[in-house]
Amino acid sequence: MQLEEEISTLKQVLAAKEKHHAELKQKLGITPLGELRQNFCRSWYDMQSSTAYRKTSETISTAGQKTSAALSNLGTAISRKFGDMRNSPSFRSFEEKVESTVSSLKQSKVGGANSGGSFEEVLSSTAHASAQETPTNHHPLENSERTC
Repeated sequence: MQLEEEISTLKQVLAAKEKHHAELKQKLGITPLGELRQNFCRSWYDMQSSTAYRKTSETISTAGQKTSAALSNLGTAISRKFGDMRNSPSFRSFEEKVESTVSSLKQSKVGGANSGGSFEEVLSSTAHASAQETPTNHHPLENSERTC
């Protein structure tokens, strides 16, 4: 019986102390959200201070630096290969053929008049001539729609 009375007394004392604790927190302006935020910040700091976090962070940083260096080297190698390719005999031959074709187009404009002119003018006159040959009121789907 005495043990049960002690337990009951201790429960009452604990409840009174918890009530007093809550009142003090309220007077100090400590809210549950503030406590949660403080606990989170403390936990975040503790985690960042841990050896595992520091090692992981260092590993990721090193991996990022190595990846950046590798991509830089890859870009340099690709640029070098393009430069080599541009200087190759095959590319030179292709380039000469394109220049020859452009030169021929400039000399023989569509319609034969006004030889010479810029490549843009040749393209423009070709497009203009092509537009004149195509009827403007014709819709490409018209024939397929009439078959039904």
